[in-house]
Amino acid sequence: MRFQGKEVLTWSLNNYLGLANHPEVRRVDAEAAAKWGAAYPMGARMMSGQTDLHEKLEDELAKFVGKEKAYVLNYGYQGIMSVIDSLVDRKDVIVYDAECHACIIDALRMHIGKRFVYSHNDMESLEKQLTRAERLTNETGGGILVITEGVFGMTGNMGNLKEIAALKKKYSFRILVDDAHGFGTMGATGAGAAEEQGVQDEVDLYFSTFAKSMAGIGGFIAGDENVILYLKYNMRSQIFAKSLPMIYVEGTLKRLEMLRTMPELKQNLWVVVNALQNGLKEKGFNIGTTTSPVTPVVLNGTVGEAATLSKDIRENYNIFCSVVIYPVIPKGMIILRLIPTAVHTLDDVQETITAFEAIKDKLASGYYNQTELATSFGE
Repeated sequence: MRFQGKEVLTWSLNNYLGLANHPEVRRVDAEAAAKWGAAYPMGARMMSGQTDLHEKLEDELAKFVGKEKAYVLNYGYQGIMSVIDSLVDRKDVIVYDAECHACIIDALRMHIGKRFVYSHNDMESLEKQLTRAERLTNETGGGILVITEGVFGMTGNMGNLKEIAALKKKYSFRILVDDAHGFGTMGATGAGAAEEQGVQDEVDLYFSTFAKSMAGIGGFIAGDENVILYLKYNMRSQIFAKSLPMIYVEGTLKRLEMLRTMPELKQNLWVVVNALQNGLKEKGFNIGTTTSPVTPVVLNGTVGEAATLSKDIRENYNIFCSVVIYPVIPKGMIILRLIPTAVHTLDDVQETITAFEAIKDKLASGYYNQTELATSFGE
């Protein structure tokens, strides 16, 4: 991409399968814009915003992820907040993974009942919280909703969906999975992390956004028909907001068709993922516990060093990537977060690893701690 007038190699794009600039996708997007304009349909789904194409997209999404029904959402972030808000009341208890995305945390803030957090992917901690939740719901008559992610966007590791599902034999709860990073990238067909782990049928509600593999806007929730019907008539973000515009509906239909019929898209992604992750590990880099395309490169350094390092790798090595620092992660740590795509090349991978070797040496030598920028940030 071009950044401040200069061309850089970027690893910060929500475009896993390389569909954003695919000529077929751009053609359909352009044709939909010419056909419908940007405004249509001009109303909420329950008023004048319902179309045959919205319903077609929902049917195809449900079939793809192996659920009875799906419902298309205007936005991913807003959508899952409204899903959670609609599902639970004061009698119900939510049990959630400590590393759940901000959209889930914001939904939890709206919950007027109890919520318990378990340590990330820690099944002993989850059982402890389920026991607490069960004691409460025995008194209130409510239910328990366990929320986790299919793929965690910062670390790249998958939620322990298989182990969570196994706990259904011991406790009574439903599972909601946010699979924004798993949809299209994980599983034999690309149906996500639960497919990858062989427990798609055990996931009660499956959510994903169109903003990652689909390189678009919007999202969907899928599950049993009666639950989706309930959500359709109770989700305030959909009842009182404009329907997803036709440009995105037709464009997403095309993207889903390509995801289903062109397995080479995911295959190409994983060629790049494996080359990048294996190459980094061979050079001694710590990429944590990732089991997905999300690639965090963990370094030791201050916030000030991170600021200087970020500027250096962008301006002198022409590489643009996300830099994660305190308070998102503990002090003394820097994470360079890379998102590989199917349209990166092996040359891109090699160029990036070479650059990372250089900045790693500079960081170790104290070079980044000596600049005015680093000093201004402090520790």
